[in-house]
Amino acid sequence: MAIEKQAIPQPLQPEEELELEVLPEENLEETELTINPDGSVSIGAAEENLNVGKFGENLAEVIDDNELNTIAQELIASYEEDLDSRNDWFRTYSEGLDLLGINSDNRSEPFIGASGVHHPILAEAVTQFQAQAYKEMLPAGGPVDTEVLGVTDNAKLEKANRVKNFMNYQITYKMEEYDPEMDQLLFYLPLSGSAFKKVYYDPAVGRAVARFVKSEDLVVPYYAVDLLTSPRITHVIHMSPNDLKKLQISGLYKDMDMMDPEGGYDNTDVDSKIDELQGITRTANDEEYTLLEMHVNLDLEGYEDVNDAGEQTGLALPYIVTICKDNSKILAIRPNYSETDPMRKKIEYFTHYKFLPGLGFYGFGLIHMMGGLTKSVTAILRQLIDAGTLSNLPAGFKSRGLNIQRHDDPLQPGEWRDVDAPGGRLQDAFLPLPYKEPSGTLNALLGGLVDAGKRFASTVENPTGDGNSEAPVGTTVALMEKGQRIMSAIHKRLHYAQRNEFKILKRVFGEFLPPEYPYQVQGNNENVFKEDFDNSVDVIPVSDPNIFSMTQRITLAQTQLQMAQAAPDIHNLKEAYRKMYIALNVKDIDAILPPDEEIPPRDPISEQQSAMKGEPIKAYDFQNQEAYIAAHSAFLQNPMIQQNPVATQTIGANIQERQAILYKQQIEQAMGQPLPSMDGPMPPEVMNQIAMMAAQATQQVTGQAQAMAQAQAMAQQNPQMEMFQQQLQLEKEQLAQKEQEDLRDKEIDMQRINAQREATQIKAAVDLQELEAKTKSDADKNFTELVKTVRESNNNPNGE
Repeated sequence: MAIEKQAIPQPLQPEEELELEVLPEENLEETELTINPDGSVSIGAAEENLNVGKFGENLAEVIDDNELNTIAQELIASYEEDLDSRNDWFRTYSEGLDLLGINSDNRSEPFIGASGVHHPILAEAVTQFQAQAYKEMLPAGGPVDTEVLGVTDNAKLEKANRVKNFMNYQITYKMEEYDPEMDQLLFYLPLSGSAFKKVYYDPAVGRAVARFVKSEDLVVPYYAVDLLTSPRITHVIHMSPNDLKKLQISGLYKDMDMMDPEGGYDNTDVDSKIDELQGITRTANDEEYTLLEMHVNLDLEGYEDVNDAGEQTGLALPYIVTICKDNSKILAIRPNYSETDPMRKKIEYFTHYKFLPGLGFYGFGLIHMMGGLTKSVTAILRQLIDAGTLSNLPAGFKSRGLNIQRHDDPLQPGEWRDVDAPGGRLQDAFLPLPYKEPSGTLNALLGGLVDAGKRFASTVENPTGDGNSEAPVGTTVALMEKGQRIMSAIHKRLHYAQRNEFKILKRVFGEFLPPEYPYQVQGNNENVFKEDFDNSVDVIPVSDPNIFSMTQRITLAQTQLQMAQAAPDIHNLKEAYRKMYIALNVKDIDAILPPDEEIPPRDPISEQQSAMKGEPIKAYDFQNQEAYIAAHSAFLQNPMIQQNPVATQTIGANIQERQAILYKQQIEQAMGQPLPSMDGPMPPEVMNQIAMMAAQATQQVTGQAQAMAQAQAMAQQNPQMEMFQQQLQLEKEQLAQKEQEDLRDKEIDMQRINAQREATQIKAAVDLQELEAKTKSDADKNFTELVKTVRESNNNPNGE
């Protein structure tokens, strides 16, 4: 060990005697004097004063091997205790993997070849959750969004935009492992209930990485509540001998001779079950080391925590200790806190994704919540299939002296076994077993259990599809929320976990990026700065924690659009349509809804023409407001324009806008200074100062306007009287003309009545003449017939 430094004394005066102590020769050979940079002298070898090196270096290189072995044994024992504490949770998860039904069971009971199928209710729930969550958690444009913390200004907004663009660029283009490993995490999560992401800087690839960590590979103590407060986190890493050698050469791990891995691979029950489901088998050549990366608190001798007075506090500090489990050797010990952090808080690397909260550290998955139901559904399904098999392929006995062959073996479908029996009728020699058809009760029970499982796993069809399309939008949203309540809660947990992951990734970028990092994206060159990743910008997921599916997003957007269409005067209808297109994931929305164009300044005639065509117009401060107002006021007196309500309304609004500008200019002239802009916020003291100055200016402007109005009224008094007389005379003439028109109309009516009367009389005379002529004709006809009869009588006096 280094000996305490001793200061060099002041040079002696000439008159003082110098006494030297002569040391034995052997002591002189063993003692060395080391002059330190501060001028002090250390007695002893300089190499012995190297206990504290550069912060962040591998302490396993300098700590004594015996102490390292002691630390390794204690930590491995703690790791084994942590493993035992989660045995029940682990066993349930391992056994539940069989319920996925990937492999069919070969059953020989109750007969050889009995059904070994598994009901797909669990596999369906897992697949549907993974497909829905994957689309929401990893959108095509990137999963990262940003928020500005504190007061917002343009510099902060630009910084937030740079952070957002860079992180999305890294995740979607550079971090090639992010998408597939997140995809795999979302499949494991509903099965195990817990999954983890580890975000760190990997010197092997020279960038940040985000790795998926399976729940069986991350171990915490029994009493741990969460990752933040857990006193010990163990990440089990499987590494090939070549990869381990690379890290030793790079200096990340201590370079030492490594024995061959014990047993080739430290397989857990879950690993064996997954290999079985995949149909793969590990060979003897697949040797891998099992490393335990333990995030723990240690009080290392020689590296104790000290206070400001230099006294040891006895506080255990956060370290990352990497142990090779195969030979119980420590490969690395590094501090897991920032050198500038006075609180010595541990640095977070892991993010915990939970499906359901569970009752402890690990979450519950569908295996834990639906395992029993899945077993029941599978058992009933197998019974129905077996009953159908036995019913379609009956088995029984055939007589042969009542001597039954293999009487202990169960009968197989389609099998007829010899029976020794006395002779008789052929039909009496066969005895089919009384197999029944598949039970309808079991079938109904199966359907009920399946429906219950689907409701729990939120895999039922959306109930809004079968409803009334004209139902109120609130009813539709309520039905959708009721049917997806569980999925909504799970999605919020995913959103919270992904937000924590992005915060860790933002910290990693802030630590390892250069001061300025240029990069290229499609069609542009971008830059990001190390200082952008400070605490003024927060990173959040793009996904909305309240919206978990495209169906819900479209329904909400459609609801907004319907409400905007119902009251367009108080809504921004264009923005409602834009949100609808965004919900539908429509590309090039600006081509469908072009942005509002800037209205250019125009002369009065051009403005009037634009108003007649329904185009917008705008007033500008530099224009002559009085001249424009006069031109537009005269334009409104045109009878042709008065029949165009759109033009009238547009010009009227423009006149009011110009009057407001003119009033502002008059106030500014009276105050002798310009008024501040109305766009931005105004401090209260400025408001009060303007109010005091505006009071007098307003009275002055108003008095001038009143005086001008009185002068115009006096100048126009006589012309107005003359106009009134002319109007009165015109009304008299119109009244007299109306009386003449009424008299003329009466005369026309009398003439029409007389004409109708004369026509009636003429028609009556004509009818009378026609009647007299007809009467005379009838009398002549009767007389002629009478004369003829008399003549015939005279010619035949005897009646012959």
